[in-house]
Amino acid sequence: MSEVKLTAESRTEFGKGAARRLRRAHKIPAVLYGHGSDPVHVALPGHATMLALKHSNTLLTLDLGNGTTQLALPKDVQRNPVRGEIEHVDLVLVRRGEKVTVDVPVHVTGEPAGNGLTTLELTTLSLEVLATAIPQAIAVSVEGAEEGTQIHAGQIALPEGSTLITDPEATVVLIATGGAAETEYQGAPEGDVVEEPAGETAGEG
Repeated sequence: MSEVKLTAESRTEFGKGAARRLRRAHKIPAVLYGHGSDPVHVALPGHATMLALKHSNTLLTLDLGNGTTQLALPKDVQRNPVRGEIEHVDLVLVRRGEKVTVDVPVHVTGEPAGNGLTTLELTTLSLEVLATAIPQAIAVSVEGAEEGTQIHAGQIALPEGSTLITDPEATVVLIATGGAAETEYQGAPEGDVVEEPAGETAGEG
């Protein structure tokens, strides 16, 4: 897994105005909590944080100053719905040797047999793993799989030390029948043209 070191500056101003000022200074407001401690409000470097959080479950080493560091995982990342920029991050404290429950992306490899089409029914698997050994993805091979094949969560090989939390019977990948799925829109058949009532031109009124 990836581990990234970030400098976390303490902050004492809160609210929307303070958050806007931080973002104008290319910083991201964040809250660090967990292990029964009081929440710690910090500001993270904007560009470095955006790069770090491109990957899910990135383990962060936060330099809090005075020689103090903390390990944390992103719990909730709020993004601007238009620009996609990170506006706020919730971080949860972790310790080396501690196990955590995380959702890990599923990555399908290979090609099924014949005209089979690969359908991903679950995009992530929930695992319990060491905080310092979170896999970036779980690979599921469909190489040569026949149409109708279903791969369940319990059939997927997991990294050593990982425990599956997702229902083992849950279908993760399905190989659908290619011929049935390959339908194209041909337009309305002749004689079925729908006309708008006279006088109801779009935009009027």
